[in-house]
Amino acid sequence: MVGRSTGAPGGTPPGAPDVVIVGAAARDVTADDPRGWRLGGGVSYGALTTARLGLRTAALVGVDGPAETAAELDLLRQAGVDVRLVPLRRGPVFANIERPEGRLQVCHERSDPIPLDVVPSAWYGAPGWILAPVAAELAEGWASVPDSAATVAVGWQGLLRDLIPGQPVRHLRPTSTAIVRRADLIGLSRDDVDRSIPLAELYRALRSGATLAVTQGDRGGLIADGREGARLHLRHYPAVPSHAIVDPTGAGDVFLAALAAARIEPRLVGGRIGQGLDLLLAAAAASLVLEGSGMLGVSSREAVRRRMAEGLARMAAE
Repeated sequence: MVGRSTGAPGGTPPGAPDVVIVGAAARDVTADDPRGWRLGGGVSYGALTTARLGLRTAALVGVDGPAETAAELDLLRQAGVDVRLVPLRRGPVFANIERPEGRLQVCHERSDPIPLDVVPSAWYGAPGWILAPVAAELAEGWASVPDSAATVAVGWQGLLRDLIPGQPVRHLRPTSTAIVRRADLIGLSRDDVDRSIPLAELYRALRSGATLAVTQGDRGGLIADGREGARLHLRHYPAVPSHAIVDPTGAGDVFLAALAAARIEPRLVGGRIGQGLDLLLAAAAASLVLEGSGMLGVSSREAVRRRMAEGLARMAAE
């Protein structure tokens, strides 16, 4: 791993958050909001998720003009997130069309990059980072921003979109980049990559020992990890059913953020990462977000625990 080293003793340095999340806030086009859009993107959903799970959360949020005053940013602040806005001339805007064969995204606007020099000095020592691009707005230099000892999660699909305003999003073939190689945990929806690409090929883009989480909606997903020279280890995790689906947007972002939260702070699941409780936590959080409109579906730690209990009971019965 590469990155900035603070030389700080064990534990989170004074003034540093537990996790820093970086990305541009997307405006998702919708007819059921008077603005014509709702705020979303991995940075928005991810920051609200980690904060409500109890982690001290800081977020660098890229915003265009309309997004700068979005009410959803107050949800983050009310949850205790230290929000720092990064003004962008252009911010990402998408229309998400749900189809039986998978989601179709149409690009309405691309994003300007988020500069590297906007990170507050106290944040560099954070033990956890989530790099959550939605429109390739994070340049390769972001790979070296987290501390060398930090746990880094990456939302890979946000680096794999070829965006032309007015046209459907085209998915790029995954390649090994500095950000991808820095990731300890990397998330990807199967809808965001050519299904003919084998998981083993996807994993070769990562560094040895990293974890790849491939979400597959209500079918759960796959976790891949391995060491150099060893066979790739694959395991399936089941989805935790939602009670009623209101809005499918944001489930993958919430899953990755919750999984990263458990890896950054294992006490969230009593340290039982090896028993798969980190995956159950993430699946439960993703199940709940589907039941609300936009970011309103991101639930409390207590609600996630109750949904985890439901999941455990269901698995025991099956």
